[in-house]
Amino acid sequence: MSPDRGRDRDPGGRPRNARPRDGLGRPLPRPGHGEDRIPDDLSLAGPDAARLADDLLRAGRPFHAHEVLEASWKTGPPGERDLWQGLAQIAVGLTHAHRGNARGAVALLSRGAERVRAYQAASPVAAGPEDRPYGIDLAAFLAACDHLVARIERDGLTGIPAADLRPGLTVSTG
Repeated sequence: MSPDRGRDRDPGGRPRNARPRDGLGRPLPRPGHGEDRIPDDLSLAGPDAARLADDLLRAGRPFHAHEVLEASWKTGPPGERDLWQGLAQIAVGLTHAHRGNARGAVALLSRGAERVRAYQAASPVAAGPEDRPYGIDLAAFLAACDHLVARIERDGLTGIPAADLRPGLTVSTG
C-alpha cells in the first residue's frame, strides 16, 4: 500500500497540506479545529495582497501573512520577486519569533530584509517616501525588522511584547 494513499494532492499530483492549523500555522491534531487557511491558489493584485498581509501581521498571524505573500511571490511580476519573497521570509521570521525560536527568527528576518533591500536597489523608484510599492512602507517595516533582530540577538525573545512581533506592513491611514 502506498504511504500517500488518501493524501490531498493538487491537479499536478503535488501534495497539499489541508490539515487544520492554529493561529501560528502549527498543525492541529483534529480536523475542523483550525483557523481558516489561505487558499493554495490565492491570486491577489499587489495592493490587495499587501493589505491582507498587513491585516494578518497586525493580528498576530504571521504564518497566514506568509502564505499571502508567498502567493504574490509566485504569481506576481518577475521584477517583484525579491520584494514578495523577502516579505514572505520576514513573515516566517515573525512566525518563528511567535513560536519562541529566536535563532530561526533572526535568520529569516535578516534574510528577508536582505532580499527586500535587493529589490529596493534594483527598483527604478528612488528610496525615500515614494518607495512604497502597493502602500507598503518599506522603510518603516525594514527598520522594525532590524530593530527586532538586534533585540533578539541581544536579549533573546523573553520580554519582547507581543505588539513588537506585529509590525505593520502598509502605511497607516489612521
